[in-house]
Amino acid sequence: MSENKGSFLSSLQPLKVPFFRMIWITNSFSMFGMWMHDVAAAWLMTSLAPSPLMVALIQTATTLPMALLALPAGAFADIFDRKKLLLTTFVWRFVVALTLGLLVIFGLVNPGILLVATFVLSLGSAIGAPVWQTVFPEIVPRKVLSEAVMLNAVTFNTARGVGPAIGGFVLTFLGAGANFIINAASLISTGLVISTWKRKKKKSTLPEERMIGAIRSGVRYVRHSPEIKNMLIHTITFAFCASAMWSLIPYVAKETLKVSSSEYGILLAVFGMGGIVGLLLMSKIRHLFSFNLLIAGSAFLFSFVLFAMAYGKSYWLLAAAMLPAGVSWLIVLSSLMAALQSVAPSWVLGRVMSVHALIFFGTQAGGSAIWGTAAGIAGIPVVLLIAAVLLVISIPATYPFKLITGEGVDLRPYAEWRLSPLKQRPGMEEGPVLVTLEYEIDPKKASRFIKAMGPLKATRRKYGAVMWRLFKDVSKPGHYRESFLVESWAEHIRQHERFTVSDIKILNHVNSFAIGGKPYRVEHYIAEPVIAPKLSKLK
Repeated sequence: MSENKGSFLSSLQPLKVPFFRMIWITNSFSMFGMWMHDVAAAWLMTSLAPSPLMVALIQTATTLPMALLALPAGAFADIFDRKKLLLTTFVWRFVVALTLGLLVIFGLVNPGILLVATFVLSLGSAIGAPVWQTVFPEIVPRKVLSEAVMLNAVTFNTARGVGPAIGGFVLTFLGAGANFIINAASLISTGLVISTWKRKKKKSTLPEERMIGAIRSGVRYVRHSPEIKNMLIHTITFAFCASAMWSLIPYVAKETLKVSSSEYGILLAVFGMGGIVGLLLMSKIRHLFSFNLLIAGSAFLFSFVLFAMAYGKSYWLLAAAMLPAGVSWLIVLSSLMAALQSVAPSWVLGRVMSVHALIFFGTQAGGSAIWGTAAGIAGIPVVLLIAAVLLVISIPATYPFKLITGEGVDLRPYAEWRLSPLKQRPGMEEGPVLVTLEYEIDPKKASRFIKAMGPLKATRRKYGAVMWRLFKDVSKPGHYRESFLVESWAEHIRQHERFTVSDIKILNHVNSFAIGGKPYRVEHYIAEPVIAPKLSKLK
């Protein structure tokens, strides 16, 4: 059977990679355990403290660590050994889940302990999440990276549905403590597979980046990447409105619809099934519609479940609305995450994904608290209606922020571009460093040259320049000087190492306007410390 582009079989291509296949299978089990844990925590809180705010705070406790630790976790993922980090987070989560399960079984849990344990468990997930997102580009070919991300998203959404459904039955017959212990047990297999990962370590003669500097460089990269910033804007609007559903659906199910824990699990199971439907649709429709239209349509589809929760009094109506919600959730989040991974190079991928996690989970955590508080004041139907309307309005509001994918972008490091020989090499920590490049341009081509400098400016800034300027010589038409400042000599060497094949095309396009095909002079300056004299010595 052929595996044509756009077919369902083409979406299964990453499973041909043995290590990815093992990771995918074992991680599926741990995701099931995670969602069984989450549904048990939310349902347990409805018994310990049955108020919309306290139930919504479970969602906040789950997502807030993702916001608090997103940036440091992303730096960890890019600086330290990713295999060791993943193993550490799995052990952390195992210990916390097992401890919480035992406390529940022995009747030692109150609302405060449940919130704290949920928060501490999520701290481990927060550190591991950006690391996990950087694993796929290392273990699958780039041509099937999008499919790998999609499969992981399908597993996530299937587990989001089936896990709570199973968790609901376990809750009914064995109690919440059993769910927490099952979650702990589910982490063991994935940890064992990760321990067998023979990861290729990248060699570098440069000193490792320091934590603060690594975070700054990651934020700087995102700040000067229009394609990434646009994706984050769409993430904020969708996550904020969608958080109304996640924060209030346990309360709606139990207090408004008066359903059992197993029926609540079925609601989330339907949502998970929507994720599977989303996978089947994605293999077809992503080749028929533009990326922007796909995201907009999916956001509109998600608004149906918010309207159904607001004014639907039927359990089956809400269950029916959960299916398109699952479809749209998978399409939006998996598409955005795959696009992010396709436009960010390896050296900063962990930090880019951590910024995405900060935005997504921070928005969800804040949104959950806001929607929960507002529901206690204005009522659940009004709040859900507002969330639905805002989501629909966000579609035209975010239209100017175009989304792009990494198709046609070559992120391989350009190994042939190295720093020109220097008579004297500065120390790695010396700086700041000022780099100047002088160009001789045909004055008739000046406007096109300046326009070509725009992408180069963004590239210099993304790769470490804290300042960039282009100057023209007022006495000599066609003479231009590009200058940029970096924090240290090591950071300037990193700039050269970070240039990709696509970046070199930008550089070559700029050089094509120069007489001779390149800058006629390149100079490097190291800042000299100059001590100002004391005032008394000037008198």
